[in-house]
Amino acid sequence: MKIYRILILEDNLTVLSKIIDKLSVLEQNQEFDFSLVVLTDYDKVNKYINKNPDEKFDIILLDRDCKIKGSFHVLDIEKFGADKVIAISATERFNKQAMERGITKVVEKDMLNLDIFTQKLMKEIVIMLFGETHYKKMISSNDE
Repeated sequence: MKIYRILILEDNLTVLSKIIDKLSVLEQNQEFDFSLVVLTDYDKVNKYINKNPDEKFDIILLDRDCKIKGSFHVLDIEKFGADKVIAISATERFNKQAMERGITKVVEKDMLNLDIFTQKLMKEIVIMLFGETHYKKMISSNDE
């Protein structure tokens, strides 16, 4: 069975629980599983992620701001590849800062409607892992 590794850098537990809930639905009855690494404060990024030469991820969900007054933007994006990162800040300028670092995928977090946010995020995840064609097949099979 294929395992996809996802790093989630998010400090809001409500948002985090919504993301994990949607990922659990996405992996149901599939021939793959998700392995998640979740960090809720930025200082652990340097300590456990950036400095570990063996750490690899298929997708990284990158919030910017952290409750303990730091930034998840300390992530060594070059090490993992900007093409594997989805910026997920609720603040437009923080998402723009991520884009200035080479990140092209952004799903702006809508704190007033987390269901729509997580639907858009799952779409990006499916497209990143399996491609646009697979996503369209998933949507059409759900419509039937």
